[in-house]
Amino acid sequence: MKKCEITGKGKQFGNNVSFSQRHTRRTWEPNLQKKTLIVDGKKIRVKISTSALRTLKRKGVVAK
Repeated sequence: MKKCEITGKGKQFGNNVSFSQRHTRRTWEPNLQKKTLIVDGKKIRVKISTSALRTLKRKGVVAK
């Protein structure tokens, strides 16, 4: 299952709504990227959402 390992952000469910107001089920997947982070001198490979990645870059945890 697609899930961010840091924020826990996962799949969301809802409806496509056409012009004629017909509702069909759909899902929204999070935008996940595989990144290698260095934590306590060890390389850790994580699946992280792009929004969490931007936050980590802003905080200076991940190199730009």
